[in-house]
Amino acid sequence: QVQVVESGGGLVQIGGSLRLSCATSGRTSTFYAWGWFRQAPGKEREFVAAISWSGATAPYADSVKGRFIISRDNAKKTVYLQMNSLESEDTAVYYCAARTGGWSTSPGAYDYWGQGIQVTVSS
Repeated sequence: QVQVVESGGGLVQIGGSLRLSCATSGRTSTFYAWGWFRQAPGKEREFVAAISWSGATAPYADSVKGRFIISRDNAKKTVYLQMNSLESEDTAVYYCAARTGGWSTSPGAYDYWGQGIQVTVSS
């Protein structure tokens, strides 16, 4: 079993930055791919970014391209999402997820999920 815990969320002003972390424990493996997803109130969960065990990244969601960066530290078993130039539309609960094999942009492809963490961008 793999446990996934997100941290680093909170309240930030428009134009600000946050870095989310996703720490893993349990029967973890560096051969997992990881994804970040988000869900705003009244909307479906949407793909944000993903990264393979080797560090190869999926194409970012158009809405975050050029502003968000996903990275991972296999030694620390942690995945990060650096979020810059935040916009009010980035307000959502952010989820980290893991799967065996390569990265995927589909939430259904992921086996392990964190509980989610709130990010609120305000003026």
